Amino acid sequence: MRRWRGVGIAGIAVALAGVGLGVANAATSEAVPTVNCPQVAPALPAVPASAKAEVERNLALLNTQIQEANKRLSTSVGEGGVNFIQNAILGPLKDKRASTIDRIAISIGRTAAKPNLPVDSLATCALNQNGGGNAAPEPTAVPAATGAAGSTGGAAAAPTVNCPDVEINVAIPASAQAEIDRNLALLQTQIKEANNRLATTIGQGGVNFIQNAILGPLEDKRFATINRMETAIGRQAAKPDLNAEGLSACSLNEAGDAAGGGATAEPTATATAAPTAGATTAPAGNNTGTATVNCPDVTINVAIPASAQAEIDRNLALLQTQIQEANNRIVSTKGQGGANFIQNAILGPLKDKRFSTINRMETAIGRTAAKPNLNAEGLSTCSLTQ
Repeated sequence: MRRWRGVGIAGIAVALAGVGLGVANAATSEAVPTVNCPQVAPALPAVPASAKAEVERNLALLNTQIQEANKRLSTSVGEGGVNFIQNAILGPLKDKRASTIDRIAISIGRTAAKPNLPVDSLATCALNQNGGGNAAPEPTAVPAATGAAGSTGGAAAAPTVNCPDVEINVAIPASAQAEIDRNLALLQTQIKEANNRLATTIGQGGVNFIQNAILGPLEDKRFATINRMETAIGRQAAKPDLNAEGLSACSLNEAGDAAGGGATAEPTATATAAPTAGATTAPAGNNTGTATVNCPDVTINVAIPASAQAEIDRNLALLQTQIQEANNRIVSTKGQGGANFIQNAILGPLKDKRFSTINRMETAIGRTAAKPNLNAEGLSTCSLTQ
């Protein structure tokens, strides 16, 4: 009996050991799952050169997030309940990916049309229950948008803008002549800048990129410039209607200069200037000093988007030009007008010009960032240094 009992116990022990080995083998042979995420790079439009580095950095971050999720899956085998992987790994991974994809869209949108990416579907990852899969599915290099190829393999011609001429059909007071000429030249500068933007952004954005990013802003600039000319004339004569609404919109020469496009030159020779109305000889002692204007500095206290830098620099330079013109006017009009001549004919118009210029800087920054308050009202008024 003892011999049979010992044999039985030994048999049971061997059987239990066999079961244990089987469980161990099953555990070691069960594959650790991995995440399976959709690629983001193929869904992106052409990436502007200025956004290339940031986009590539975020694509690499998407790969890092996948690797971190796979490591968590490996180190947490057997943890939690049935929803552990979804709640602790896949859910947080989706949130991280959504934020990263949003940053990619924003970086592209700073200098081109912001892409409308299907963030929810691109951010959601599934599970490879048997493991495997690609731990770094995202290409981390994207080509910069530098041009588009034509059907013959050569570079496609850049389109150009086609803007109507702005003609001054009224007599221009002498006091407004310089400002009119300056704004006519500015219209030409705006066209050149738009053509340059068309040439340097070939392939960027969606179907509405040119309208939204180039023709639309150009129309706004032209409207403001033509309005300033009306105002300049209206300070000393009847304010004319130069048809700012009708002359602001520009069309597109799709074939570029080959179709006769290019920078439409605004005429810089204006209508014959009329004598300044109301200028009279002042009594002795009036406006005989060498007074100069004293204007507060305009400080840009916010970050300036790269796309607005040129316009900001141009308007800061214009503020200096306005001061110089006002000082020249003070010198050249000695003896003119009455007691309020300088205030009405020089300091008042200078205030209006400065207010418009500071407002344009706010608008330029506000096209691609939060529109700042540069205190146009407080910084427009200049005093007189006798």
